[in-house]
Amino acid sequence: MASKVMKIGIMSKEDYKHRTIAIAKGEYKPLKNEPKVWFESMESLGQVLSGQNQKLLRLIRDQHPASLVELEILSGRKKSNLSRTLKTLSNYGIVDLIKENGKVKPIVNATDFHVELRL
Repeated sequence: MASKVMKIGIMSKEDYKHRTIAIAKGEYKPLKNEPKVWFESMESLGQVLSGQNQKLLRLIRDQHPASLVELEILSGRKKSNLSRTLKTLSNYGIVDLIKENGKVKPIVNATDFHVELRL
């Protein structure tokens, strides 16, 4: 299976705000190879891509659970904990949460990460 690489950027909140405003004003056009996902710090990135969450992403990628209930059984984690974690990962585009037949199916969008640090 080919790995899916996601570019992630690290930039201060202040710099990110200036960048966003410049984009909105048309003063700056992001390059195609720039990250689409940004974190304020390595610590915040580390929380989202913690060892436990990396293990969860591998489990979803390898086992293809059809629902959160199935993922709960496979992972040994409570459904409420999984929902919170998956929502965070979804907010960053790392996973998609597909609603089918009253169930939520997690799909992994990225298995490898390239981090760009901007000081």
